[in-house]
Amino acid sequence: MSTARPQYVIEHMEEDDPSAPSVFPAWALLEYRHMLQLVGPGSTVHFTSLSHASLESLRTELSSSTSQEQASFELHTASITTLMQQRGVPLSKVCLLDPKAPFAISITDAGKVESVTKPADAGGPFDFFLYGGILGDDPPRDRTSSLRQLGFPGRHLGGVQMTTDTALGVTKRCVEDGLVLALDDTKAQEVQWGDVEKAKGSLEWVNYPELHFGRGESVEMPFRYMVDEGRATLASGEKQPLMPDGMRELIKKDLGRSFEF
Repeated sequence: MSTARPQYVIEHMEEDDPSAPSVFPAWALLEYRHMLQLVGPGSTVHFTSLSHASLESLRTELSSSTSQEQASFELHTASITTLMQQRGVPLSKVCLLDPKAPFAISITDAGKVESVTKPADAGGPFDFFLYGGILGDDPPRDRTSSLRQLGFPGRHLGGVQMTTDTALGVTKRCVEDGLVLALDDTKAQEVQWGDVEKAKGSLEWVNYPELHFGRGESVEMPFRYMVDEGRATLASGEKQPLMPDGMRELIKKDLGRSFEF
């Protein structure tokens, strides 16, 4: 079994000219910092395919002080394929989080748990988990397709769209902390691969949460989130979604915009 922690890669996929200066949207910066907090100390989050201007902008933002512990980060102008070639990492060791993948994420996928029933064609264990950056569109635009075509082995996280930081956090909680997704579209595999027997627990979910801001203002978020264990359950009995610090305030400021997380 592997004792090394996996690393996480965000392939930045905005459609702007990569040579142009880039100012990250406020919500994207909140999500990117949240990724570092969700992974935590002892691992690294890589951001790839950045322009030189956006790289320096992101470095400044992510280097600003925070009271929360977080992962290390590395910023690259190189693409994921170039970075892996430079480091001698074979494609088979990089798992693409892909809604269209045939297999769901498994607690065995980082090599910390073994399975004798996992099919050989599923691949793994993996050293890197890859995400198409800023891919949480509503409706989904399948920006992951360009990465899929490169031939990475893939995993899905169930059939409901997640924000990118949520997808990364879910992966970490599964492959490192041993929690199964326990969703309707993952349970059969989790039983077949033996995940249920060896899991340390199950993730809890909030689907399409409605955020209330008073004075009759509210918005339904079109995503699935993990439960925020640090926030009290609402009077209605609903649990609250785990979102980046400052995201609720940002949404309140711009209730009329279209969501692209």
